[in-house]
Amino acid sequence: MVLITYPYPSQRRVVLGNRGAVATSQALASLAGMEMLQAGGNAVDAAIAMAIALTVVEPTSNGLGSDAFALVWDGTKLHGFNGSGRSPAGMKRDQYGSEIPQFGWPSVTVPGAVSAWRALWERWGSLPWAQLCAPAIHYATAGFPVSPVTALAWQREAHRFAAVQGPEYEEFKAVFFPGDRAPHAGETWCSRGHAATLNRLADEGGASFYEGSIAEQIAQFSAQTGGWLTRADLAAHQGDWVEPLSIAYRDVEVWEMPPNGQGITALMALNILAGFDLAAELRDSAISFHRQIEAMKLAFADAQRYISDPATMPIPPEAFLTTEYGAERRRLVGDRALPLANPGIPKGGTVYLCAADQRFMVSFIQSNFMNFGSGVLVPETGIALQNRAWGFNLIPGHPNELAPNKRPFHTIIPAFLTRGGEALGPFGVMGAQMQPQGHVQMVVNTTDYSMNPQAALDAPRWRFLRDNVVMLEPGVEGSIAAGLMERGHRVTVSPAIHEFGKGQMIMNQGGTFWAGTEPRADGGAIAW
Repeated sequence: MVLITYPYPSQRRVVLGNRGAVATSQALASLAGMEMLQAGGNAVDAAIAMAIALTVVEPTSNGLGSDAFALVWDGTKLHGFNGSGRSPAGMKRDQYGSEIPQFGWPSVTVPGAVSAWRALWERWGSLPWAQLCAPAIHYATAGFPVSPVTALAWQREAHRFAAVQGPEYEEFKAVFFPGDRAPHAGETWCSRGHAATLNRLADEGGASFYEGSIAEQIAQFSAQTGGWLTRADLAAHQGDWVEPLSIAYRDVEVWEMPPNGQGITALMALNILAGFDLAAELRDSAISFHRQIEAMKLAFADAQRYISDPATMPIPPEAFLTTEYGAERRRLVGDRALPLANPGIPKGGTVYLCAADQRFMVSFIQSNFMNFGSGVLVPETGIALQNRAWGFNLIPGHPNELAPNKRPFHTIIPAFLTRGGEALGPFGVMGAQMQPQGHVQMVVNTTDYSMNPQAALDAPRWRFLRDNVVMLEPGVEGSIAAGLMERGHRVTVSPAIHEFGKGQMIMNQGGTFWAGTEPRADGGAIAW
């Protein structure tokens, strides 16, 4: 990696430190993490404090009703935590017509983020739990100036929710769109209900969210407004410690969470790309883009066919990551774009944050899914519930078919790099189906093209959409777009920065932390 080379226009530079580093998509949340490190806490404390703060300062992407996943390096080993919730016991396939709605109670599964915070804190936290909640409580009570990119997302959501009507949405609209409008950039916004819930969590711990007074409020509102989420569903929730998946790519190991998340999709694409010498081609060339897009296309075909709750996956995840299967799929990558990628059969609206200190490194992601999620907010609590049930499908017999007490396909994925069994660091790119595509591009940028974390984040991105349609950022050179079209890709160029994800990265380089933050967001990287 080259520290002083920044080949793309950027207002940011790598942040350096040797005691600790944090990075999020919102600078106030990053500050909350640094406060924990400077108070004597570790990277786990910092990550939890940032995750809690982000529910307040970036509500367009996550909230107290989110799900979450985490990868934690404890100094010797990488651990995974699946904090996603399951569908309510009363959620049945025959309650739906031809599609799963994006809004309302039919889209809500049990929120797992609070349980993820507590699980990490109980295992590795060093500061008092209430201290981790303090920055978020301050922002929710006193208010904070809405940052520019968040304000734009809020404006888009105002249009999306304008036509949504019903008693379950009244509190949501009153809290997030007071006076029937979204707050402007720089305008101070607060949420007293959010602050009240955070204060209770600080005093009572996370258990009250699932078995105490907060659970009772959620269940009562569900019953009053036609929801299926019950006290029993909340009490039954349990996150799981899991073994992360990995593949070797060049001289590093790339780690992702196993299904029900889509992290394996990035690993499948990299497994295909491992057989190409991308470094022999220019990073900004049509052939490099073409091979990455085709590998991603093939990986998505498998992901959409097979990824589901691990209990219903017909093929073990590891089967997709063998060298032999990667070679088999690689043979399908030719000089022309595949018009439609078919799945093979192996034989045999989100926030991402990261934190590091000299022992711990944390890769953490949480989300309400479609920006604000379901549009259901429990009165006087600030709890905006996710709409993760939309991740199911209604195809009879499909592994990801909607059913009760089941985890849906999840888009949110934290990632991590090691080299020779030693930690390099956490990274992630949020944004629905852009996430594994962003992971692939970050890994390729840092390994094949030796970019530092900030340059890797700055680099113009591509996004595969469907069939042979690919979207490019305006910063992609025109010759690349022309070259892709010559190879049969249907190319569009979009100036909408939110289409290409938002990421963070921290890398340990000889005991010094190199931290980068997304130029497409309001983020901040801080190191000391």
